[in-house]
Amino acid sequence: MLDRQRSAIRELRLNWIDLIWLVFLGGLALLPPVNEIHKQLILFAIAVFQLFEGWLIGRLPKRGPAYSIVIKILLATLLLEHTGLMAINSPYYPVFFLPVVSAAIYFGPVAALFWTTVASLAYLSLLIPALEDYQNYELTSEGATVLTIRVLFFFIAAILVNRFVMDNRRQVQRLEILSEKLEETNRQLRRAEAEARRAERLAALGQLSAGLAHEIRNPLGVIKGSAEMLAQKVAGSQPLVTELAGYISSEVNRLNALVVRFLDFARPSKLELRPENIGEIVDYALAAAIASFPNANVKIERQYAPVLPEIQVDRQLCEQVFVNLITNAFQAMEGQNGSSDKISGDTTSKDETPEATLRLSIAPEISHGEPGVGVTVEDSGPGVPPDLREQIFNPFFTSKKEGVGLGLSIVAKIVDDHRGTIRLDNNTTRGARFRVFFPRGTAPQ
Repeated sequence: MLDRQRSAIRELRLNWIDLIWLVFLGGLALLPPVNEIHKQLILFAIAVFQLFEGWLIGRLPKRGPAYSIVIKILLATLLLEHTGLMAINSPYYPVFFLPVVSAAIYFGPVAALFWTTVASLAYLSLLIPALEDYQNYELTSEGATVLTIRVLFFFIAAILVNRFVMDNRRQVQRLEILSEKLEETNRQLRRAEAEARRAERLAALGQLSAGLAHEIRNPLGVIKGSAEMLAQKVAGSQPLVTELAGYISSEVNRLNALVVRFLDFARPSKLELRPENIGEIVDYALAAAIASFPNANVKIERQYAPVLPEIQVDRQLCEQVFVNLITNAFQAMEGQNGSSDKISGDTTSKDETPEATLRLSIAPEISHGEPGVGVTVEDSGPGVPPDLREQIFNPFFTSKKEGVGLGLSIVAKIVDDHRGTIRLDNNTTRGARFRVFFPRGTAPQ
C-alpha cells in the first residue's frame, strides 16, 4: 500500500514541461475576452486534466487513452462555445489539436485517423447552431474553404506526429530486441566460460588421476597377492591371520574399484557411435536404477515427445550417463514415500510428506543453432544448495558419506565427448533438475 502511494506521488510531481504548459495556458487565459469566467474555468480544467492525464492512463492502460481523448474533445468544444459569438469562428479553434495530437501519440495510424475524424466532426458540429441562426451567419464559399483547411490541418498534424511516434516505437522495439540478444549472448558467454573452466579442471585432474591410478595399481596387486598367499599358508592353523588377510583382500578390491573409476575418468573415451533412440536408452537406465532400489516407492512420470530423431551416440556410455543421474535421483528421494503414520500417545496422526516423484522428459531441441535431443531428469528430493551448484561437476566433490565424487564428473565428461551439454537448473524451488542435450551430428572420434 505504501509503495503504491509513493508511486502515485511520483506520478503527480510537476516537471519543467508541465510548468511551461501551465504558463502557455495562463497566457491564453489572459487574452480577450478576459472577463469571460467560463473561458477561465475551461482553461483551468484543461490544465488540471493535462497534469493528471498520465495518472489516468497509468491506472487504465487500455481504456485510459480513449477516455483522455474524449475528455479533451469535450473541453475543446466547450471552450469554443464560450469564446466567440459564433463558436465555429472562435480564434481558439486550434485547441482541437490537443485531442488530435494525443490520438496520434497514443494509437496507431488507423486509430489516430479515426479519433482525428471524431475531433473534426465535433468541431464542425459547432456549425449547426450557426446555420440555424441564419440571420446573423451565412456560410460562404470562402468560409467553407477556411473550415476545410482547418480540418485538413488536423489530419496533417495527426499523420506527421503519428509517423514520428511510430518510428520511435519501432526504434525502441529494435533496441529492446538487441538488448535481449546481447543479454542472451552474455549468458551464453558466461556458460561457455564456466564450461571452459570445468574442462580445464577436468583435464588437469584427469592427468593427475591417471598417473596416480597407474602408480597405485601395481602396489595394490602386490598387496592382494601377498594377502592371498598368506591366507593359504596359514589356512586352518591361525584363523585370526586368515580373517585379517581376508580384510586386506576385500579392501584392496575396494581400492582397485576406485582406481578403475579414476581410470575411467582420466582416459580418453573411444566412442562407438551408432544411430540410437534416446528414449530406449533412458528406459533401460530407468529399469537398471529401479532394479537397484527394489523397495523404493517412487512415482515415475514420463513425458516423451511422440517423434524423436535418432542421434549418433555411444549407447553404453549414454546408458552410464542416465543410470548415474537416475540413481542419484533415487538416492536423493530415499525416505520420501508420501504420507506416513506418526504415533503420539493414544492418537495416530498422518505426517504428510511430498510424494517421491521422478520426472523424465525427452523432446527435440536446438542448442546454439544445432538440432538435437534434450533429456530432463527431475526429482522431488531436497535439491542442491545454491552454494554447491557450481561444484557438483567437479571431480572428487561429493555430499554423500560414501562416495568419491567422480560420478557426475564422469557423466559430464561423457556428455562433453559427445559435444553435448549438461547443466543443473537454478530455477527449481524443490528437487534437482538436470538437463542433458545431445546433438544429432556425429561427435568426433
